[in-house]
Amino acid sequence: MKLLYLHQYFVTPDEYGATRSYWFAKKMVDEGYQVTVITALTSFTKRTKGIHDIDGIKVIYLGGRYSNTQSKFRKILNFLRYFFGALFSVLKEKKVSLIYATSTPLTVGFIALIVKKICKVKYIFEVRDLWPEFPIQIGVIRNKCFINLLRTIERSIYKNAIHIVALSPGMEEGILDAGVEKNKVTVIPNMSKPDLFYPRGKNKELMCDMGIREDNFNIIHFGSMGVANGLEYLIDVAKILKDKSVNDVNIIFAGYGQTESKLKNIVNEEDLKNVLFVGKHNTFVISEIVNCCDASCVSFKNLKILQTNSPNKLFDSLSAGKPIIVNSSGWTKDLVESHFCGLYVNPDDPNDFVDKIVSLKNNDKRIDEMSKNSRRLALEVFDKEILAKQFLEIVMKYFKQNI
Repeated sequence: MKLLYLHQYFVTPDEYGATRSYWFAKKMVDEGYQVTVITALTSFTKRTKGIHDIDGIKVIYLGGRYSNTQSKFRKILNFLRYFFGALFSVLKEKKVSLIYATSTPLTVGFIALIVKKICKVKYIFEVRDLWPEFPIQIGVIRNKCFINLLRTIERSIYKNAIHIVALSPGMEEGILDAGVEKNKVTVIPNMSKPDLFYPRGKNKELMCDMGIREDNFNIIHFGSMGVANGLEYLIDVAKILKDKSVNDVNIIFAGYGQTESKLKNIVNEEDLKNVLFVGKHNTFVISEIVNCCDASCVSFKNLKILQTNSPNKLFDSLSAGKPIIVNSSGWTKDLVESHFCGLYVNPDDPNDFVDKIVSLKNNDKRIDEMSKNSRRLALEVFDKEILAKQFLEIVMKYFKQNI
């Protein structure tokens, strides 16, 4: 039996980005099934256009290199290029048993919808972000006619999917609000990778090379530096720390994105010595960097839609055994508070962040307890092996229906 996996941003562990689809596809291959992934080149893809065998997964890379820093116009062109290229590739594939289409963008689900109509191949749709609600709330899409069109497509994709996978309880709620029956939706959050992110001795050579001071309390934000992350908030935190002469707390950014240059300009203008940018790196290097830090921060703008997010950095931070600071009042707040593995800080008040981190940084007992709770949660609830098994069970259920 053959699974066709549609993901515009397929990433492997040796590249920069989220590797969820790689682990799910690899699980299928390890169980003896055929998996073909249709994806597109991005600015961090190491491979070239064409067909590649990656750990037994057949991956078809289409042309065009997407980047998070591109203009809105260039992004739309890349969405359309993938849409038509992937649609053509899917129609050429033979003996496909099932399609697994993962957003974003919403056009990925539209490909699966068209193929179902033409070829009668059923599909599972995975919701990584609630589209079009996400781009609407952050102000990217404003045209009312276009919004209505996207919402119509969204509902049609949900209606025609044989099953829907949501990445968080908040996303599940949004799907149900669109009229989907609850028994048609399963929540499989993003995953922790305990064998890749784990507590160990700090890499002092790497810390020296990157300028990470071992005698400071280092807080890391890693991954995307997009508009939705609202990282100006962390720059405001750094300013307050400076003004209050709290000289032993550093904020470290690892990653890249649309707001990176703006943030760097502010840091330079304000002469903030307590902020460090270490660049984008693959999973293995990021793991080393995170391990060298004392706490991890997950930041988003204070928008309701962003409270539904299932950020990879959260789960990697759990794996690394780090106290986690979140500023979203959604399910992540409930998670860190109920499991005592981190702190919630007010997204509209950077002083709240400063007060809580100053209280935390010298409390070794509290830090140790949070760290242990983070690691335990990663192992017992969010381990990629546990979640990949859940994915496999869903796919197998619908494979069997097609026999």
